[in-house]
Amino acid sequence: MYPTDLTETQWQFIEKVLLPQERKRKHSLQQIWNALFY
Repeated sequence: MYPTDLTETQWQFIEKVLLPQERKRKHSLQQIWNALFY
């Protein structure tokens, strides 16, 4: 885990706002967001 990674609480908030789609993803949205903040 990196200092820039989202906490579980932060991720749960973002996940609710994004309304994740049902399709299967190669990478989780959490991994993508962590990469953006890295």
